[in-house]
Amino acid sequence: MLVDDRVTIATPEGVDVELILAGLGSRFLARFLDTLIQAVLIFALVVITLAGGNGRSRGWIAAVTAIGTFLVVFAYDVAFEVLGSGRTPGKRVAGIRVVGLRGQPIDFLASAVRNVVRVVELVFLYLPSFVLILTTSRDQRLGDIAAGTLVVRETFGGRASDVMGPTAPAPLTVAPDTVAGWDVSTITPAEVLAVRQFLDRRLALPWHIRAYLAGELVQRLTPRLTGVPDNVHPEFVLEGVMVAKHARA
Repeated sequence: MLVDDRVTIATPEGVDVELILAGLGSRFLARFLDTLIQAVLIFALVVITLAGGNGRSRGWIAAVTAIGTFLVVFAYDVAFEVLGSGRTPGKRVAGIRVVGLRGQPIDFLASAVRNVVRVVELVFLYLPSFVLILTTSRDQRLGDIAAGTLVVRETFGGRASDVMGPTAPAPLTVAPDTVAGWDVSTITPAEVLAVRQFLDRRLALPWHIRAYLAGELVQRLTPRLTGVPDNVHPEFVLEGVMVAKHARA
């Protein structure tokens, strides 16, 4: 029985990607940490205002502080989600991120919508958020439903970032002699086609979707592969399968 809630996304590569949805605990931790950071920033702005000059200069400082406070409250989440691949500092610590319904990176409009709705949820002390996360099929709060987003864990047998890093790596080149001892005889033509489609299109994929696809394909192929070294990059394995198949054709 699976403890985590999951959602399966069909991709153009013909592989179903299973995303693990973030639970209430990790989302609460992320929100708590982000709110703490925001409070510290606002406190610093207030201190700067109180320590400012007198008269006209103090008025300018107060105006700048007010604008800064507004940006901390309303732009903090949007800026980090759009520029940080769906992760605010709190989400990064909690190991979660915001993505679109197809697993794609969140864009400015979606982030803006989900965080404007957050203000409405805050009025009710996030109670609607708690209820919806616990009761909806995709663990979405009101802002997620309005924006068409999901909050997912960065794991598929380890963090996606551990596999691919924050950006997609350079393509791997596998020499035929490197895979000479691999037994790929039980890999079916359909599986070879799926691997080929992935390798052909991987550079156009967002890095986290690329990581999920590579990991899923390797997980399916590994039980029938022999001779593959341990702890090698998933894309090395996939390229190795293609090279070995071609050498034996």
